[in-house]
Amino acid sequence: MTNKLNLKRGLSVMTVSYIRPDKDFENVYEQLKLINAYSEQLDLPIETEMIDQLSQNKRLSERGDVVQLFRSLKNDTVLIYDTWVLSTNIEDVVQMFSCLLKNSIEVHFVKQGIVINAQSDTMVVLGLIDQLRQWVQNEAKKGIGRPKGSKSVSKFDKQLDEIITLLKSGNSVSEISRLLKVSRSSLKDYVESRELKTLVNGVVLSNNGENTRAIMIETIQCPNVKIIKEESL
Repeated sequence: MTNKLNLKRGLSVMTVSYIRPDKDFENVYEQLKLINAYSEQLDLPIETEMIDQLSQNKRLSERGDVVQLFRSLKNDTVLIYDTWVLSTNIEDVVQMFSCLLKNSIEVHFVKQGIVINAQSDTMVVLGLIDQLRQWVQNEAKKGIGRPKGSKSVSKFDKQLDEIITLLKSGNSVSEISRLLKVSRSSLKDYVESRELKTLVNGVVLSNNGENTRAIMIETIQCPNVKIIKEESL
């Protein structure tokens, strides 16, 4: 496990980033870059960073380092790329949410631009959990594949910082491709596969609670009931 922990601190509030690769042990570089871009945009300097290399199959009871980290926090801020980074087990995510919020931790989900704390609207919290439930359900149906957010290495990875900066400045993909002198179609595929526009929009949404609530409620899926027709005798 690679981590940078500085748990000996005073009463001052600190910002912590928690990064965990997908089940194929990829995606760390992207999370680092996207979380850093988010923290800079919102002026939240990261003081402690943890990169958790444990398998996503590990339950919370087997993840001593992250439990120790989260139990050490009080009134602090945690930056996480997406809900699945915490865990792909719904029970573990509910427990982590409950404990973090109980200790007055403010959690930022970078991809969605969602900020939750002890005063958050219940529907927003439930929306995040339901998004994870949908993802787990979809993965089970597919049977194979990697978690959403897992991508192969790209030649654009080295320019990720610059691409994010240009997107945040309002440049279109066409404008960015001309500035970087690269193929527009290749760059468009990269931006879409990395969901970079979602990230940029997420930074904006994090400052607009009403829009955030409405969007999260819209993503919640109510159960469907299959109606079985009785055959006529």
